Amino acid sequence: MSDFPNCPKCNSEYTYEDGSLFICPECAHEWTLELQPDNSSEDKKIIKDASGNTLNNGDSVTVIKDLKVKGSSSVIKIGTKVKNIRLVDGDHDIDCQIDGFGAMKLKSEFVKKV
Repeated sequence: MSDFPNCPKCNSEYTYEDGSLFICPECAHEWTLELQPDNSSEDKKIIKDASGNTLNNGDSVTVIKDLKVKGSSSVIKIGTKVKNIRLVDGDHDIDCQIDGFGAMKLKSEFVKKV
């Protein structure tokens, strides 16, 4: 095995050296050993619900308006409770499982923390 450190972002063991940088082929993160960030100082995006409450992984939320499901005639009704959310990057920043619909991605502006 190599003597290179694991990726500080995704903990991949397949890192390699390119000049003075270490590069992770799995998440494309680049860093130097001198400037290796610690996990507490990483700039994480704070995701808030419609009321301004900060959302975290594992929270339960309620849908605050009827949402049409793209590619279907179904609608997620107002007041639908969603348990155990996961926060992800992107426009739809909540990844969840909704009973009766399956896996969904929601925008945080359409939910309220329970």
